[in-house]
Amino acid sequence: MRTPAYEYRHVVGFEETNLVGNVYYVNYLRWQGRCREMFLKEMAPEILDDVRGDLKLFTQKVECEYIAEIAAFDDLVISMVLADLGQTTLELEFEYWCEHPDGPLLVGRGRQRIVCMRGPNGDTRPTRVPEPLIEALRPYMSDAVSAR
Repeated sequence: MRTPAYEYRHVVGFEETNLVGNVYYVNYLRWQGRCREMFLKEMAPEILDDVRGDLKLFTQKVECEYIAEIAAFDDLVISMVLADLGQTTLELEFEYWCEHPDGPLLVGRGRQRIVCMRGPNGDTRPTRVPEPLIEALRPYMSDAVSAR
């Protein structure tokens, strides 16, 4: 059984393509960030209030694997699951699905490691992943995280 995922829908625009007509690679990383932001807005708005305070969600590592090319006006679904949870870190996995008449086509995979920090700029320190964030991510935990 596949882990339920948070989903963000996106239509590719011309500004996201290169001269050849396919999507410029950096946009996949932007979409990961956008998916994460929309998750916070929809599922954990109290975390956004905390970010306006002194909570910082630093992206420590990001990666993306490109499987198939996509172009302007392709309909995408970017799915996100919680792949790992530490005391001060969490890892999110992303899949990029392109809608096609024959069914969804997997066009990419990605991953982000996020470190939770608190304090003023220049003096931030690791802090535990906030409980409201863990609760919001609970429905989207991979089996490996849920088993712990």
